[in-house]
Amino acid sequence: MIILLFRFLIVIAMIVLIYTAYKYIVNPKRKLEVAQEKNEFYFLDHNDNIKKNFFITYKGFLFEGGEKYLGTTEDSFEVINIVIYTRNPEKLKGFERKDIYFLEEEILIRYPHAEVEWKYPINKLHLQ
Repeated sequence: MIILLFRFLIVIAMIVLIYTAYKYIVNPKRKLEVAQEKNEFYFLDHNDNIKKNFFITYKGFLFEGGEKYLGTTEDSFEVINIVIYTRNPEKLKGFERKDIYFLEEEILIRYPHAEVEWKYPINKLHLQ
């Protein structure tokens, strides 16, 4: 009887271990970190919740869409203004104007009615 109980507990432990590994692999935050380490583009967003910030990694730089403002368009309520910043502006060495344009295009694909506003120091590069 005890042997059956131990076998059952081992099977339960294996199921929990497999489930935990699966959740770790498909975790979007982990995918964002991996993309940042590999200098790839990744857009992490929850479209259904405008209160949550979105994160973009591009060429190893991490940007955060900190504020999304809901407003009206001709037909519906949409996100009309997005403020983007980086928490580590000192790491922006090598970031170019064309990179800003690429990121704006990707944001406008997801939020077509939005106006993108960049925080300091990126706005200085964008305006010049």
